[in-house]
Amino acid sequence: MTAVRASAEAEAEAVSEPDSVAAAAGPDRRPRHGISEVSATTGLSAHTLRWYERIGLLDPVDRSHAGRRLYSDGDLARLAFLGRLRLTGMPVADMLRYVELAREGDATVEGRRDLLVAHRAEVRQKIADLHATLAVLDHKIDFYTGKKPRT
Repeated sequence: MTAVRASAEAEAEAVSEPDSVAAAAGPDRRPRHGISEVSATTGLSAHTLRWYERIGLLDPVDRSHAGRRLYSDGDLARLAFLGRLRLTGMPVADMLRYVELAREGDATVEGRRDLLVAHRAEVRQKIADLHATLAVLDHKIDFYTGKKPRT
């Protein structure tokens, strides 16, 4: 298994496992990262992080005695997985549905799988479309650099 695949699987487990299971076997759930650190790590703005919490993509974030948000390693793992889903073009509504299903526990494993399988089909189609587009670009570049005769 590649390191990238292992990392992606760990990120997926951080979202899909109920908190009690993930706390025992997954990322550290102790709050320790401030919003500016999380913003720098994830590339998400502080506004987006607060919005993710408000709409329910993130569980309510712990606060310091001064009221500042403190994120756990588990929160960072969830954000990394959600970031991958966004990178694939998954709509926020589908991401939210996935997280809601994950919160409901093992009874929703099939629903989560179905949601991801459907999205994977969309991603594969996008990749195929991009490969076809890349072939057209390569052809044009070759033409303009004199590697292909005019047709």
